[in-house]
This record gives sequence, C-alpha cells and structure tokens, in this order.
Amino acid sequence: MTDDPYAAMKAAQREGWSLFAPIAAFTTPAAAALVNYAGVQPGEAVLDVACGTGVVAITAARRGATVKGLDLAPALLADARRNAALIEAAIEFVDGDVEALPYADASFDVVLSQFGHMFAPRPEQAIAEMLRVLKPGGRIAFSTWPPELCIGRLFDLVGRYLPGPPGAAAPSSWGETANIRRWLGDAVQGLEFHRDEMTIPALSPRHYGANMEHTAAPFIKLVQMLAGEPERLAAFRAEVVAIVQTYFADNRVRQSYLMTRATRR
Repeated sequence: MTDDPYAAMKAAQREGWSLFAPIAAFTTPAAAALVNYAGVQPGEAVLDVACGTGVVAITAARRGATVKGLDLAPALLADARRNAALIEAAIEFVDGDVEALPYADASFDVVLSQFGHMFAPRPEQAIAEMLRVLKPGGRIAFSTWPPELCIGRLFDLVGRYLPGPPGAAAPSSWGETANIRRWLGDAVQGLEFHRDEMTIPALSPRHYGANMEHTAAPFIKLVQMLAGEPERLAAFRAEVVAIVQTYFADNRVRQSYLMTRATRR
C-alpha cells in the first residue's frame, strides 16, 4: 500500500508512456540542444530525470559526463539500456519517480529533464527533489511545452476531455515562465529561458493525431475511454486536427518549446 495520493495516476503513466519509443528519435536534436544549453562538461555527474529512451542521457554521456537516468516506465528504460549498450555507454538507468528521487543530497553537477518531469502531479515536490540531489553551484535545465503553442494546447485539450486527479498540475503549467520562477524561487540564481523548435514529419494533421493516439500516454488513455462514444471521439479528433493545422506545413508539424536553466545556490 502506498501513501501517494497520485499512485493510480502514476501507474497509468507508467503503462501509457511505455509506447512512446517509436517517436523518440524525433526528440534527439532537442536532446542535444538541452545538453548544450546546460553546458554539460566532461567528467560532470549528470542526472536525466524522466529519461525515456535515454536520448538526453546518452547525449550527455557522449560529451564525457558520468550519467544516470531515471524513468517511471520500465519498457522505456529497456530501450534506453539498449541504446546505451550500442555505443558501450556506461549509464545507470533505474525505475523511479521524480517526486521521490532515489539519490543522496548533492549527488549531481547537472540535473536535466526533457518533456518528462512536467507530468509529475506536484511541481513543487518535483522541483524540490531535483534541487535536493543537485550540488550547490550545480545546474538544473529542462525543456517543457508552453500552453499557448502546439503541444501545450493539445495536452490541455486532452485535459478538458479527461481531467486529471484533483490537485494535479497540468503538464502545460510547466511552460509558463511565471510558474517556473515561483517553483524554483530563491533556491536558484541566474535563471534564464530560451525558445527552440522541433519538427515532426506527418502526412497530414490527422496522421499526426493518429500517431499521438498510439504513442502519447494522455492520448492513449483518452481514446480508450472514448471507444464507446464515437461522437465524442470524432469531436476530439476534429479539435486535434484544428490545432495541429495551425502548425502544419510541408508535411511537418512545428513544435516550439521552452528551455529553462538555473544554478543552485
């Protein structure tokens, strides 16, 4: 028995995100951008939180860092280990939760997360844990989706059809600089933000939406829930197409995102 009020939510995430691997390759350029933004150096101890298939962790390891990765989804960790083994990168990947990191205080020079930690239901707790394991003078850096842009809008759309548990923060709240400033607070200095963009190939907005339904946990769960309500499912899919159409051109969907970095006091 667990005392975590969001245990059921995390169990659903664990299962749903296990299918993310097919589109992980599209996040590899963004992984390099994040590692560059964090200024990862050879010999530094780096933690990749919500590491997924290991694209950030492996990128950091190839820069000469000593890296560990953590994720809720064992299936993605298996992919991460295979990816690391291919280049004989000695990265320790473990099953774990950003809200309760299994590392000692001040263990890392750099703590990173790319589009993963933002699914934690309690941002203040996730940030507190990421900062706890970061050395004084160490750097925290992460990538998130602003609520007014493509992915943030899509996740908020899913949230309207399938609200999260009471009190759980919306993933898009991590794309608001005011929220990030408040959550990091006085624990950091030198807080900076940067915008970047990644593109996803797609034959049409509907093709893009169908891909999300097979790889993104919130979409997977919602489509399962609406399986017996064809009219609502059709309405949801139409709203997805309307959003994606705004960012679609030349068989590509533009996904702009926010990067944050700061130094722990």
